Amino acid sequence: MKSLKLYGKQDIRFEEADNPVIEKPDDVIIKVKTVGICGSDISRYHKLGPYVEGTIFGHEFAGEVVETGEGVTSVKPGDRIAGCPAFYCGQCASCRKGEVARCENLHVMGAYHPGAYAEYAKLPEENIVPIPDNVDFDTASMVEPSAVVVHGLYHTSLHPGDDVAVMGCGNIGLLAVQWAKVFGAKRVFAIDIEDSKLEIAKELGADVLINSKEKPAHEQIQDYTNGHGVDLAVESAGSAITSAQVFALPKKGGEVVFMGIPYADVNIERFYFEKIVRSELRVLGSWNAVSSPFPGKEWTASVHYMSTGQIKVDPIVTHRLPLEKGPETFNNIINKKENFGKVLFHP
Repeated sequence: MKSLKLYGKQDIRFEEADNPVIEKPDDVIIKVKTVGICGSDISRYHKLGPYVEGTIFGHEFAGEVVETGEGVTSVKPGDRIAGCPAFYCGQCASCRKGEVARCENLHVMGAYHPGAYAEYAKLPEENIVPIPDNVDFDTASMVEPSAVVVHGLYHTSLHPGDDVAVMGCGNIGLLAVQWAKVFGAKRVFAIDIEDSKLEIAKELGADVLINSKEKPAHEQIQDYTNGHGVDLAVESAGSAITSAQVFALPKKGGEVVFMGIPYADVNIERFYFEKIVRSELRVLGSWNAVSSPFPGKEWTASVHYMSTGQIKVDPIVTHRLPLEKGPETFNNIINKKENFGKVLFHP
């Protein structure tokens, strides 16, 4: 089969690979219909390199079941599914407490298991999430990033009627805008430095658009909230700069949840750090997209709200490409040769 394999930093190759085969009773083989580029894929390609040289890369995908092991009972060939790419050990203290997102050995396919940038992929039965007929494969390929967002929001105290600020309107931020509305946010403030991203946020339900290049985001937020701030601030840019600035957005006693990953040291000016103390903020980290019982209600909730149309992904997608375009696409993304939102491959 055709595949994309990561050999080193900025070394991804379109190559032949062996088709996956049934080896265990709970194995499920899936024909990959759509697979998306995750922000973490870009970081690993650009800066970090592979866990294992030459492994098939990629983990955000949806497809059709083509073969199952003898022990599989929940799905059958022909079923439409999204794949949860996470693997947990089941043995560490966190796993034994049912906190699988905190597993000491948590990883996703494309690390130590062959990934989904391929014509076929294989997962255990418990990683298979059925999707209804009214959720297309492109949408279903984004169940995983959607689950990342809702996993983070489950950590918070977000209530209907609250004000929410989303800092960074990339793929995760644009999903966060929509999920905040599903959770009942009264107003969602979308913050970015690019007007084009803010316009998409508006299309997806953001109430107030804030370009932080024009005036510091927290000053604009105060203008809209009578100087108080928001109930919850979501850091979804993954920038070292915004990871400090986000502390100035919540009101006293408010919350910050981090969904972005800055691949640089975060230096926090005294002004921003003191907001944590003086405003008695609750600061939350959120990792991955899974919970117990595995893979978690994040997945079923994402599928449900995609099926109702309350979580939309089409406005986020900018490219739909064949798999062989992979190497040049990754190169173009890191060199900013085009405007890239969500990139999907159709193997």
